[in-house]
Amino acid sequence: MLVIVVENVPPRLRGRLAIWLLEVRPGVYVGNLSKRVREMIWNQVETALEDGNAIMIWNTNTESGYDLLTLGKNRRIPVELDGIKLVSFTSQLENKNVL
Repeated sequence: MLVIVVENVPPRLRGRLAIWLLEVRPGVYVGNLSKRVREMIWNQVETALEDGNAIMIWNTNTESGYDLLTLGKNRRIPVELDGIKLVSFTSQLENKNVL
C-alpha cells in the first residue's frame, strides 16, 4: 500500500499523481505499486513540488510496518526514535520564522 498526501502543489502534479494512484480525497492518493514505480512517482513529486509539501507512506518490513518520506515546509517533521519513525510538531512560531 502506498499513500501520498500533497498540499499547495501545482495542478499538473496532481494530474500526474492521478494517472498512477486513486485520489480518495483532495490531495490524498492511494495505490499498490512496486518499489520501482513508487520511486519514479516520488522523483516526479520532487521535481514538480514548487512551494507545496508532500508526504509519502508505504508498507515495508520495519518494526512499525511502514516507512515515510516528506518534502517541503510543514509543521510535521518525521523523527526516528529507537528504530521507529514518529512525527514531531514544530511550534507555530518556529514555522513562521522558517517561511
